[in-house]
Amino acid sequence: MATKGKPQAPGAVTPQKKIELFSGTYFAACMLGGIIACGPTHASVTPLDLVKCRRQVDPKIYTSNLSAWSKIYRAEGLRGVFFGWSPTFVGYSFQGLGKYGFYEVFKYYYGERLFPNTPKTIVYLGASASAEFIADLALCPFEAIKVRMQTTLPPYAQNLREGWSTIVKNEGYAGLYKGLYPLWARQIPYTMVKFATFESAVAQIYATLGKPKETYSTLQQTGVSFLGGYIAGIGCAVVSHPADVMVSKLNADRKAGEGAGQAISRIYGKIGFAGLWNGLPVRIVMIGTLTAFQWLIYDSFKVYLGLPTTGGH
Repeated sequence: MATKGKPQAPGAVTPQKKIELFSGTYFAACMLGGIIACGPTHASVTPLDLVKCRRQVDPKIYTSNLSAWSKIYRAEGLRGVFFGWSPTFVGYSFQGLGKYGFYEVFKYYYGERLFPNTPKTIVYLGASASAEFIADLALCPFEAIKVRMQTTLPPYAQNLREGWSTIVKNEGYAGLYKGLYPLWARQIPYTMVKFATFESAVAQIYATLGKPKETYSTLQQTGVSFLGGYIAGIGCAVVSHPADVMVSKLNADRKAGEGAGQAISRIYGKIGFAGLWNGLPVRIVMIGTLTAFQWLIYDSFKVYLGLPTTGGH
C-alpha cells in the first residue's frame, strides 16, 4: 500500500472504495443496475412481444408463434422479427431505472425509517407499487410507440423517432400518455407480485436449504436470484395479463376524443372476458424467463460492485 510522500509500487492495486449501503451512491448504483437488467432483456424478447401484441389485437392473424415468425421473416427478414426493438430498449431502460432503483429507495425508507415495525411483505408491496408508479411515467411514451408500431399493418411508424414525431404531430404530447392508466393497471400489480414474490421465494429457498445466505458463494446466491426470479415471473404474467391485453387494444384501437373508460368498455364489449386472456401461454414463457434473467443480471451487477444480492436477509 502506498504511503504519503512515497510513490506507489508498480503493479500495486489501489483499494476500491466500498459503496456504503443505503447511501446516494448505493441507490444510484441500483438505478444503473436496473437499466442494465431491463433494457437489454426486454429488447431481446422483442420477437415474442411482437407476435403476442399482434395476436392480442387480432387473434386470427397467425395460427401459431412459429408460423408468425416464419411469415414475418420471409417478408421482412430479421429486422421484421425484431420490429419495435428501439422503443422497447429505451422505454424499458428508463423503466428499469425507476423500478429497481426506486424500489430500493422506498424499501429502505418505508421499512427502516417510516414504518419499521411493518411486516416485510407489506413493505415490499408498498415499495414496489410506489416505484412502478414513477417508472411508468418514463415508460409510457415509448410503450405507446412500440405498441402502435407492432400492432398496425402497415406499421404506424418504422422507428422510434418517426413514431414519436407522428404521435406528437397528430395528437400532441398527450397522445404519448393515453395508455397511462391501463399501463399503471398492468404494471403496478405486476411489479408488486414481481418483488414481493421474489423476496418471499428467495427467503423460502434459503430456509429450505437450511443455511444462512452469507454461507453461500456469490455464484450460488445469484443462482438463487435466478430461480426466485422465474417463480416471481410466472405470477407476474398471470396477474397482469388482462391489463396487458387492454393496453395493446387501447393503443391500437382507441378513437380520437374517446375517454379511457369509454374505450375500455367498448373494447371489452367486443372481446369479452375470454379475450382478455389471449396470448397468456406465450407471456408466461416470456415473462418468466425475462424476470429470471433480470434478477440474475441485477444481482450479478450488485455483486460486481461489492454489494449484497437482493433478498434472503
